[in-house]
Amino acid sequence: MVIDSGRLEEAATAADPEVEELPPRASAMIEAMRDIGYSLESAVADIIDNSITARASAVDVRFGWHDTGAWIGIIDDGEGMSPSVLREAMRPGTRNPLESRSKDDLGRFGLGLKTASFSQCRRLTVLTRHNGIESAARWDLDYVAETDKWTLQRPVGGELALMPCFSELGPQGTLVMWENIDRLEFDGRDERGHQQLNEQMAVVREHVARIFHRFIGGERGYAKLAMRLNMAEVPPFDPFNEKSAATQLLQEERVVTKAGDVRLQAYVLPHHSKVTQAEYQRLAGTEGYLRNQGFYVYRNRRLIVWGTWFRLAAQEELTKLARVKVDIPNTQDASWAIDVRKSRARPPAAVRARMKQIVERIRSSAKRPYTHRGTPVSAGPTAAVWQRRVFNDAVRYEVNHEHPLVADLRADLDNDTRPRLDAVLRMVGEAFPAAIFFSDYATNPRALEPATCDVGALVTLARLIAAANPGIDQRGLTDLLRDIEPFAAWPKELDKVARDALHGRT
Repeated sequence: MVIDSGRLEEAATAADPEVEELPPRASAMIEAMRDIGYSLESAVADIIDNSITARASAVDVRFGWHDTGAWIGIIDDGEGMSPSVLREAMRPGTRNPLESRSKDDLGRFGLGLKTASFSQCRRLTVLTRHNGIESAARWDLDYVAETDKWTLQRPVGGELALMPCFSELGPQGTLVMWENIDRLEFDGRDERGHQQLNEQMAVVREHVARIFHRFIGGERGYAKLAMRLNMAEVPPFDPFNEKSAATQLLQEERVVTKAGDVRLQAYVLPHHSKVTQAEYQRLAGTEGYLRNQGFYVYRNRRLIVWGTWFRLAAQEELTKLARVKVDIPNTQDASWAIDVRKSRARPPAAVRARMKQIVERIRSSAKRPYTHRGTPVSAGPTAAVWQRRVFNDAVRYEVNHEHPLVADLRADLDNDTRPRLDAVLRMVGEAFPAAIFFSDYATNPRALEPATCDVGALVTLARLIAAANPGIDQRGLTDLLRDIEPFAAWPKELDKVARDALHGRT
């Protein structure tokens, strides 16, 4: 192994004799860099950012085990780096975040390669090929701790050939290899440990499918990025379901600022009745619809934060289908307070004010799939079984005494019995299990809808309505039932229900 004899950084000669500049202790500084707050999946995403900036058309995330434990490699077919560029890339803090960048650059501080890697492993090796020249560099944190020097190692060919994935790097591109991974917990290196690594990499797969879905899925004017995890294709996860005809698009908003334009595109996802159960569950994600509603902020098409209204509104059940794509250029990094991990953003005041103006319009549209579902369930307030009452900010649901079946039954009772029925109906309303219903509906709304129509029960109820309307014919009864719950939920069955109710069949 050949060691680069020079330190990457030395203290500069003090220009002012009154000031003594002390270099940071290498071991202390590098250990501090490990605790910026990366998760495994966000660290992998940060390395992929570099691959995309290097114009890669394919990225392979590989993982496995060897004698020293688990390893993870990220391989791309991008432009690669020359030896001098590689050396600079391995320097901590190589870029000033205020410097201008290419409009397609996904970097920010020049720290991502190092901080993301150090957060997960103690040995980072970068092998790159550019214009027929191969070069490699390595940070070994154990060696830095031992020597307390910023010493960059230069592994040679024979040593590189023993590294996982060495033979998989093409004639041009870059391999980032993590070894001596010490931030992941495994119960040994047997089958259980392998299973735990697989489980954690499944989280990585889900994360990159979401973060880079616009690169993987492709957009007009941009080539698709092939993403693979241990040779298996990673399909894009589009949180807006843009290809579905049932997804609603609102008018795009544009906010013009000195640092560049911000574009906001609102979507309302389909109601569960408009898509398959599998598609509905997929769009919910692992955290569910309630947690995933809100703004989705993209920096150069790369997702930064999602599932937040930035305190401009509350997350509500009725707006859980609302999602807003926010596109910002990298010229807005400072104003949006993009952090090192590219996992936090805060809208500036000018944009926030505009977002607040449009958020209610967006949210009212998102409520519509629940409050207006196409064919009305009832023609008016007297046809619903339940009615919602609001008094002094208190909300209650009561059995509707004006429902035709309830009103007819109350009319048949004497003055002594009718108050008893009213008391029972009031008890039913007050005992409505709102908390349990909310939980069930939020978790699996389809389970609350009957899979099949109970024609017999509807016929029995329809007979009561027919008896209260002497002389009504089948056409008239069908039209009447169409505007009354629960018949309105089964419009295709109403002709049969009306016919059987009038002709005595069940």
